[in-house]
Amino acid sequence: MKQEDVCEATCVDEDKVNRLKSSISQQDTLSVAQIFKALADDTRIRIAYALSEEDELCVCDVANIVGSTTATASHHLRLLRNLGLAKYRKEGKLVYYSLDDDHVKQLIQIAFEHQKEVKIHE
Repeated sequence: MKQEDVCEATCVDEDKVNRLKSSISQQDTLSVAQIFKALADDTRIRIAYALSEEDELCVCDVANIVGSTTATASHHLRLLRNLGLAKYRKEGKLVYYSLDDDHVKQLIQIAFEHQKEVKIHE
């Protein structure tokens, strides 16, 4: 069976391969993969999107936005925080979360922009 998306002959550009192999560390790729793995969860991406739209939200607001309990929202927010995607501050009995920095916000917004473009082309 012939596949259109597979090379029919082996041809390796040694310079490109060696340059890229040396610039791609497994430690870096594993860390980046963890970020995408965290965002691959529907609830966490909805939380991240909400945080990209607002500077910060309390755990109770997040729970209401995603339709979960505060315990579930808190669990997801803690995971995002542990991966360096979100940060928090405590004010009295309330805990407020925000995205860690502008890079995270851009990552979320670019993903949603791309999804809208893909939808248009369907």
